[in-house]
Amino acid sequence: MATLDGEPATADDLLPLALTNLGHFTTFRVHADGTVRGLSRHLDRLVRDCAAVFGVPLDTDRVRDFVRRALAERELPCVVRVTVHDPAVDLARPADANTPRVLVSARRAGPLQAGPLRARSVTYERDLPQVKHTGLFGALHARRAAQLAGYDDALFVGRDGYVTEGATWNVGFIDRDGTVLWPRSGVLPGVTTALLREHPAPPAEHRDADLTLEDARVMAAAFATNAGIGVRPLAAIDGTGFAAEHPLLGRLREAYLSIPGEAP
Repeated sequence: MATLDGEPATADDLLPLALTNLGHFTTFRVHADGTVRGLSRHLDRLVRDCAAVFGVPLDTDRVRDFVRRALAERELPCVVRVTVHDPAVDLARPADANTPRVLVSARRAGPLQAGPLRARSVTYERDLPQVKHTGLFGALHARRAAQLAGYDDALFVGRDGYVTEGATWNVGFIDRDGTVLWPRSGVLPGVTTALLREHPAPPAEHRDADLTLEDARVMAAAFATNAGIGVRPLAAIDGTGFAAEHPLLGRLREAYLSIPGEAP
């Protein structure tokens, strides 16, 4: 069951979000012990994006309380999504939407050790990429098209020719020297990416880079990362294969799993 400001959400509560799609969110994995890796960063994202989308502050103590209520009867582990939107939004007057409320929903968590992904590249740029907003049509359409073509997911390339991100994940690359490279611009700042950079797997160095598909194809390995999947290898981008068992990928996974969680 979804909750709105801590109370069961009704169809009328959800209808404006479905019809206008004006909002932002963050998603995180709640582990079996009830903790969340990077929870403070997820809350910081909600505050930053609430200012960008609605121009108002967000009380993170209230958000924590709503999450705790939603988890009270949930089987763990699970994946929680916190969506911030204004149910009173008017399609003709979105400028008046300045009283956002907090929608919390949860779903069963998938495995953290899922198999490698095969991605198809597509030229696509998300609206306002620095905000994790609810406008998912373009990303999901690209994912669907990739899956219909026999791939698992889509990898976005900007109009400038640089690789940016996956449909709902950040992408990282490992070059031949063992350096972890992250796309520089047009990318949602990922919480899991930030945690991996804060807790590096030795001896890896992390740095930002502008990477074309041609650059990507000569990398030793590639991986997808977000709070739901952790670190997941890419087996291929288009027709180019990568070493899904690269030893640094294992060290990145271990480093991520060693990060202590925070209680909501």
